[in-house]
Amino acid sequence: MRQAEDLFVVVVGCGRLGALVADRLSRAGHHVTVIDQQESAFGALSPEYSGFKLEGDATEFACLREADVGQADVVVVATENDNINLMVGQVARELFGVKRVIARVTEPAREAIFYELGLGTVCPARIVGDEIVEGLIRAGANGRVHER
Repeated sequence: MRQAEDLFVVVVGCGRLGALVADRLSRAGHHVTVIDQQESAFGALSPEYSGFKLEGDATEFACLREADVGQADVVVVATENDNINLMVGQVARELFGVKRVIARVTEPAREAIFYELGLGTVCPARIVGDEIVEGLIRAGANGRVHER
C-alpha cells in the first residue's frame, strides 16, 4: 500500500536522463514505471532499480494506459525528441489528467512553448550554459570555473 509521501512516477524514455531519474526515485522509495521503445534501453538502469519497465511506444494511447499514467502523480518525459516530449506531456496532462508533467526540452528556444502549455521543463543546454556563465563570472578572468 502506498504511503502519503510516496509518489507514483512514470518516466518516458530510458536514456541517460530517464534512467538517472528512474533510478534515483526508485532508490528513494517511490513507485516508478519507466517506458521505452527499446528493451535494450533498460540496461541503463542500475541493478538496484525496483520499479516496472514497460517496452512500448509512449506516443500510443494504449501504452500510456498500460503504464497507468492516469494514476501517476508525476510524469517525466525524457526522450531526446522535443516533439515527442511535448505530445506525450500534453496527452498525460490533458487526456489522463496528470497534474504535474515535466518534459525535457533539448532546444532552449522551445522551452517557453512547453511552459505556456502547462508543462514543467528541464533544458539540459540551458542548465549547463547557465552553470558555465555563472562559474566564469564567479571565478573572474584568471580563475577556474569549478574548484574540485
